Amino acid sequence: MKLKLSPEFTFQLVALLIAIIVIHALYVGVIRPSAEAQLQVQMAQQAAGEDVVTQRSLAIVIRDFEQEACFILLIWALAIMAYKGRGALREQALLERSLLDIPEGTTLLPEDAREYSRSLEALPAQEQDYLLPRTLLSALQRFATTGSIQAVSDTIREQCEVESDRLDSELSMVRYIAWAIPSIGFIGTVRGIGDALAQAYKAVEGDISGVTVSLGVAFNSTFVALVLSIIIMFCLHQLQQSQEKLVLDCQRYADKRLLRHLVAH
Repeated sequence: MKLKLSPEFTFQLVALLIAIIVIHALYVGVIRPSAEAQLQVQMAQQAAGEDVVTQRSLAIVIRDFEQEACFILLIWALAIMAYKGRGALREQALLERSLLDIPEGTTLLPEDAREYSRSLEALPAQEQDYLLPRTLLSALQRFATTGSIQAVSDTIREQCEVESDRLDSELSMVRYIAWAIPSIGFIGTVRGIGDALAQAYKAVEGDISGVTVSLGVAFNSTFVALVLSIIIMFCLHQLQQSQEKLVLDCQRYADKRLLRHLVAH
């Protein structure tokens, strides 16, 4: 049996691979060589007994492996959210269209529901899978079978609630990334402090360069991770807000364009 991957999973996998390749290439080709060159100059000046003010350039702050992993996860999370945001915008665009051509003042009886369902069933397959057409079609089918306006109202509410839960659950990977980035930063902190303690004997002998570099790893990794997690959480909240607005707008659309026209026998 051939395994068929969903388009969204394929996109996420490709986005992760691209993020790894691009970020690693930047680190190998630009960031780490620049940082190493700056550190070598500073260490040489310190060894010569000069008074050196340690410079915390961007390359030095983000040069370590933990920061590289954090940037990879950041790009991956932003790609996932961009994919979902694009889908939300497409669904939002349907709200500007008249999917049900019910003239103002017209009443809709249960036996008329099938006729109005045809316009929804004629939509392209991709659009039929959007929340608004699914909600309207389910409401019309429920009205045709039950003739109950309350049942239609319950169907609309249930469809929107299920969609809201689905959208929320699909963001679990982004939430995991938002948690993982600070954790990776703390791993860098522990590694840096461990390296600094391992070189404490050099500091006793007067050479504090190794301890300084290791402590820089410790604090830089946490700093970068926390900044990136703030960026992800801001984008995540914006995406959630747009998705929640989509669900509410769909519910209002169904109430205004369908529910108020229904008349039970």
